[in-house]
Amino acid sequence: MPSRNDLKYWVAFSKNPKIGATRLTKLYNFFHSMEEAWRASFSDLIKAGLDENIANEFLAQKISTNPDAEWEKLEKEKIKVVTIADENYPKLLKEIWNPPAILYIKSDSPQKDDFNLAVVGTRKISSYGKQITPVLTRDLISNGFSVVSGLALGVDALAHKTAVEAGGKTIAVLGSGVDEQSIYPVQNRYLASQIIESGGAVISEYPVGTLALPTHFPHRNRIISGLSLGTLVIEAAEESGALITAKCALEQNREVFAVPGSIFSPTSTGPNNLIKMGAKTVTSINDILETLNLIHAVDFIQNKKILPATPEEEKILKGLSFEPTHVDKIILNSKLDASKVGAILTLMEMKGMVKNLGGMNYVLIK
Repeated sequence: MPSRNDLKYWVAFSKNPKIGATRLTKLYNFFHSMEEAWRASFSDLIKAGLDENIANEFLAQKISTNPDAEWEKLEKEKIKVVTIADENYPKLLKEIWNPPAILYIKSDSPQKDDFNLAVVGTRKISSYGKQITPVLTRDLISNGFSVVSGLALGVDALAHKTAVEAGGKTIAVLGSGVDEQSIYPVQNRYLASQIIESGGAVISEYPVGTLALPTHFPHRNRIISGLSLGTLVIEAAEESGALITAKCALEQNREVFAVPGSIFSPTSTGPNNLIKMGAKTVTSINDILETLNLIHAVDFIQNKKILPATPEEEKILKGLSFEPTHVDKIILNSKLDASKVGAILTLMEMKGMVKNLGGMNYVLIK
């Protein structure tokens, strides 16, 4: 995991638009640290895999880039940085081709690799889209999913808003910087703050101050699908950006889901075509759970909802699962007195947290 000192050089490199994910990764793999890469000579940059033109441009630009000043901007905006060298880099995202080498994250909560599902669609949402998006989003949240989308107007914004209102987590992936002045579209800046306050996250691979350029969004879409087990397209015209996200999901060997719509509706053309090409038709949350083989994942999610009331309960819970565990092993793992473990297990059974299967074997209650 990079040190804080080294992170500022990751950030400084990412300020150069010509040094994207692929080139950043090349530098990381070649040099002992990104600080060493920052101070490297022209010849060493070439050895690391940069083209001559790119190396020259970088050396010319770095004169006007102050790594410490760039880092101060992040601290001022409370923006976190995660690199591909970090242990807490999203596992699903790391599996895709050309994953972002650096992620800028605004979040008040630690982000985990939960059950993420992308929900995307048209900006020109119809009354049908306004009906179906909240229904499916609420069902995803109630089944333990976090919803990933792009903060765009229309389907994206409605999915984020519904997730927040339902008490769930949602992740907005931007084609701009995540600093307050760069968040795009402007109309959704307040929604972005709600996402953060509710325990979700606003993320981007673009540094502070980056404007939302058209060329950024196709790259942004690979992150939306890359963070997710699957992508659900609710409404999309024939040339919609949501279909780019669906294409990214297919290339990443992830599932694509589509909500069927009227053949007379332009915004149903995209999903209907996806279904003809093999996307899973979605008329309820069960279609998604069955396709992802996540019917049993709900049990796992319920496990996460079993919250300990005391530090002793927490120690005992860590040693329990849905497979029988003997009390002797629980005592050993928790490092608590046998009499205390017995009393706490009895109380936890009364609270519906665990069950004694007999023979002093305990399991979590599903």
